[in-house]
Amino acid sequence: DPFSYGAVAAANSLSDIYAMGGTPLMALNIVGFPVNLPKEILQEIMRGGYTKAQEAGCLIVGGHTVDDKEPKYGMAVTGVVKPGQEISNSGSQVGDVLVLTKPIGTGVITTAGKLEQVAQSVLDNAVKGMSELNRAASEAMIKVGVHACTDVTGFGLLGHLRGMVEGSGVAARITVEAVPVLDGVWDLLKAGIAPGGTHR
Repeated sequence: DPFSYGAVAAANSLSDIYAMGGTPLMALNIVGFPVNLPKEILQEIMRGGYTKAQEAGCLIVGGHTVDDKEPKYGMAVTGVVKPGQEISNSGSQVGDVLVLTKPIGTGVITTAGKLEQVAQSVLDNAVKGMSELNRAASEAMIKVGVHACTDVTGFGLLGHLRGMVEGSGVAARITVEAVPVLDGVWDLLKAGIAPGGTHR
C-alpha cells in the first residue's frame, strides 16, 4: 500500500532523531521513482510521509526526486537536542537492562509479505507498529534517564545490539523468551522465511 509505505519510511527516518533524545524540526523528502509508474502512487507515498511528519510536528521543507527503476522513499531529518544531553548508541554500561519499546520481527513478516506467504492480519499488525512514531518512547527515555539508545531497523535486534556493545566496550546477554515478538513471526521462521540480513 503506497500510503503505508510512505508512513513507515517517514517514521523510520524520524526514529534516528528520537533515538538520540532529540526533537525533529524539519525534513527533506528523498525520492527515487520509475517514470513509467502512475504518479498517483507517488502522491500516496508522499501523503503517507507527510501525515507522519505532521504527527511529529516536523516540517517538510523540500526534497529531491530522481528517476529510478525501483521506488524508494525516505527523509533526511534535522532535529534539535540540548548540547550534552544527546543519547548515543555507545554509552551502555555494565548492569544496564535492554528495553525494547516495540516487538520485533517486522523483517521476517515483510519478507513473507513479498513472498505472499503471510496472513493479511499479521502483515497489517506489523505495518501498524512500523508506522508508529517513537516519540513517546523517546520522551519516556529522557524522563527516566538512560545511558544508550538505538532504534532497531534494517540491521535487526542483533545487528543494532552488536553496534551498541562494540561501541560501549561491554557485552550483552539476551534471554530469547523475554524478547517481545510480533504475532506470527515464529511460525514464519519455522517455515524458513527470514530476510537476507538475518541469514548473514
